[in-house]
Amino acid sequence: MDHTNAFDANRTAWNVRAQLHVRSKFYDVEGFVAGRSSLGGLEVELLGDARGKRVLHLQCHFGKDTLLLARMGADVTGLDMSETAIDEARKLTERCGLKADWVLSNVIDHRPELDGLFDIVFTSYGAIGWLPDLKPWAANVARYLKPGGRFVFVEFHPAVWMFDNDFTRVTYSYFNREVIVEEEEGSYADQSAAIKLPTYSWNHGLGELLQELLGAGLRIERLTELDGSPHDCFKKTVKGKDGLYRIAGMEGQLPMVYGLSAVKTASEVVLIREAPASCGPESQDRC
Repeated sequence: MDHTNAFDANRTAWNVRAQLHVRSKFYDVEGFVAGRSSLGGLEVELLGDARGKRVLHLQCHFGKDTLLLARMGADVTGLDMSETAIDEARKLTERCGLKADWVLSNVIDHRPELDGLFDIVFTSYGAIGWLPDLKPWAANVARYLKPGGRFVFVEFHPAVWMFDNDFTRVTYSYFNREVIVEEEEGSYADQSAAIKLPTYSWNHGLGELLQELLGAGLRIERLTELDGSPHDCFKKTVKGKDGLYRIAGMEGQLPMVYGLSAVKTASEVVLIREAPASCGPESQDRC
């Protein structure tokens, strides 16, 4: 199926959002430039010590977390499909006096120049929901890693995306059985913003995710689920004593976030090279 129109609509939406987000209180760019951290405890724990590591941040938006990894001592590259986001990432790099490389690309398009370069490939929050098929995405993750390299992934739980935006009823399937077309007003970073653009997204259950990563030749080391989110980007949230946000009335009942780490071993490199047909060449960025 051709998803060109969906990707074009999503790119337009993210170009508009990038301009909004760099000025938003939610992202607090001024605080970040002054030295404030933006990574949550789960991703810091899964990433471990990034000093001296080459890190690729997929679907990096305007690069705030990418540059935080640079501050942690990593040699960083950020990749995103939004032209505006990449432009803003370059500006932020200069403001912070940091070094980073930026790649404008749909995340499911293979970039051969990145193959085998990275110790860590990192993705977080609101990423894979913009992808209709995880197979080319997982294949690229494996391609870009060095033998022994690690994939670190933190994402909103697919159970969250089953609900309508007001969390009043289950509206969508847990499984990837439909495209979700929305024309939502505002943005998760500013719900009162005067923007209203169509977006296309897909839900991906944990079984689908793990199957594609395993099929790409990655060995899962850890999978964990949390009942709270470090980011207050949903409606009807309440903040717990642990600093995490939960949906009011569903506290402790609804999984909000999950994280995993996986490793690519030398033997798995051979499998990937011998089966390129499984890694489709087609051509994307949710939060």
